Amino acid sequence: MSRRVVRQSKFRHVFGQAAKADQAYEDIRVSKVTWDSSFCAVNPKFLAIIVEAGGGGAFIVLPLAKTGRVDKNYPLVTGHTAPVLDIDWCPHNDNVIASASDDTTIMVWQIPDYTPVRNITEPIITLEGHSKRVGILSWHPTARNVLLSAGGDNVIIIWNVGTGEALLSLDDLHPDVIHSVCWNNNGSLLATTCKDKTLRIIDPRKGQVVAERARPHEGARPLRAVFTADGKLLSTGFSRMILRRRLKELALALPPGDAESLGVVCGDCMRGEGNNFEEPVALQEMDTSNGVLLPFYDPDSSIVYLCGKGDSSIRYFEVTEEPPFVHYLNTFSSKEPQRGMGFMPKRGLDVSKCEIARFYKLHERKCEPIVMTVPRKSDLFQDDLYPDTPGPEPALEADEWLSGQDAEPVLISLRDGYVPPKHRELRVTKRNILDERRPAGPGRGPSASDAPLAQRTLESLLEEIKALREQVQAQEQRIRALENMLCELVDGTD
Repeated sequence: MSRRVVRQSKFRHVFGQAAKADQAYEDIRVSKVTWDSSFCAVNPKFLAIIVEAGGGGAFIVLPLAKTGRVDKNYPLVTGHTAPVLDIDWCPHNDNVIASASDDTTIMVWQIPDYTPVRNITEPIITLEGHSKRVGILSWHPTARNVLLSAGGDNVIIIWNVGTGEALLSLDDLHPDVIHSVCWNNNGSLLATTCKDKTLRIIDPRKGQVVAERARPHEGARPLRAVFTADGKLLSTGFSRMILRRRLKELALALPPGDAESLGVVCGDCMRGEGNNFEEPVALQEMDTSNGVLLPFYDPDSSIVYLCGKGDSSIRYFEVTEEPPFVHYLNTFSSKEPQRGMGFMPKRGLDVSKCEIARFYKLHERKCEPIVMTVPRKSDLFQDDLYPDTPGPEPALEADEWLSGQDAEPVLISLRDGYVPPKHRELRVTKRNILDERRPAGPGRGPSASDAPLAQRTLESLLEEIKALREQVQAQEQRIRALENMLCELVDGTD
């Protein structure tokens, strides 16, 4: 008599549970734009949601604790002249968020810890470089102030937000619209998917495609890909059209080439037939639906959560180093379909309740938290569930990363819980073109008589710039003080 062997895993019994009604965020006019982004971004301090707005694009930012009904006059973050398509919180500053819009611009915003009394309309900086709408944003996982954007012009631009400069422009690697972009663990490589049905691995600093695979999924709907912690690639897509129905798929593939350079660690797979980027090492088929699958990967638990836009369920799988590599765990289902989804970073979870993931599900008029928990009886800190996780400190500066340096994320322990740091202001220092030496024209150099005049002009301009900067800083301090007084008056009359 054969006995069925049950696979041992501490995540086998992970279950999802929707928050109670009083812990949801009500009366939010979620955007109706037909775009395949998540429409929601969350960090340990704030929840941001793209909303409907007249006369341009806007999103709302709520403190996590501000649950319940949201006042219809609650201040928005406005400034774009067309709908906002994507938003992303900076992983190294919980008060900084970037937004991308149909108006071809990216704006970076500083969100105050207090509740503003009017709309936030002035970004820290506006980044202009795309010629068509910008639909994808992604901050670098380890380098300070490095932001990636991808637009309808098929171009990827990597920015230094601290100076407002475009560090890199990848404008000839994609022949069609880019559907998704994902950094690997240390930010040395990108995985992109495109309308041409090709999955690419790109070295952004060399501007080269390291590897590519055509049609990892045969269906016509957009596909997406994310790196796992050990360098594998998870892609989601659809099978061929069969009887007018599309079958969702999840594939796991190994990039070809040197394991060390690509960060691939897969034991026997690298020595066997699995080291073939043209064939997945694992393929999971799911139900039939038209909604694009949004993959959210947790490197600490190696669990991937799949949320279909327009679906009412979250499927989750554990990725392991042994065959069959991808193990189905469970499905969380609810009655209403999701319009978008936010995924909380690990440092924002409640470790006292064995919470290993938290989602923020967007409905038509509300946002509902969904908690994923591992059932444990002990009240002690569960070391096996919470390894050290990426914290808010960057490992590199932008210039160091651009010069070729790589570094793993700076990790923190969650043993005593995580307390978000106080408000940290992002300062943008634009480079002064007067500090850059202008090349002399052909056949002539600067004359000795020109030097004193140029020096005097430069000194006077620098003095004027310094005086103006001091004046602007003084006005900013006065505005901040007046806003604080106004907040105190408003709080006092409530």
